[in-house]
Amino acid sequence: MDQAKRAWIYCRIDAPEDLHGALKRQRQQLMDYAEQMGFEVAGSSQDQASGLDMNRPGLNEVTEAARAGRMDMLVVRDISRVGRDTCQTMEYLEQLSRMGVQTCSPMEGVLDFTFQKVIRDALSHMEMR
Repeated sequence: MDQAKRAWIYCRIDAPEDLHGALKRQRQQLMDYAEQMGFEVAGSSQDQASGLDMNRPGLNEVTEAARAGRMDMLVVRDISRVGRDTCQTMEYLEQLSRMGVQTCSPMEGVLDFTFQKVIRDALSHMEMR
């Protein structure tokens, strides 16, 4: 039998206060999803901050866990929870991928940025001309 993938749950809301329990609901949704997928939850972190700032304590915990090899899968509600700047978010998720970490969400499934990376690299090359 295959060993269960070790998942890291990451939640984020863009609000200074969580008056309505959005983080708690988001975390519970992701815990339920991880259980349904057969993942072993290795840890979790969260932020109450803008998705435009990629230097957030909870996201930094994700990076540290990935570097330490403590996770195989990052589980998020949707890609916008990681970040709101598309290029920065793709770069971050590609960085995780290079460390052997996949990203998935109940909304989008397993995310694969291979095609997006090809397009971004092509656009960058065209801009240099």
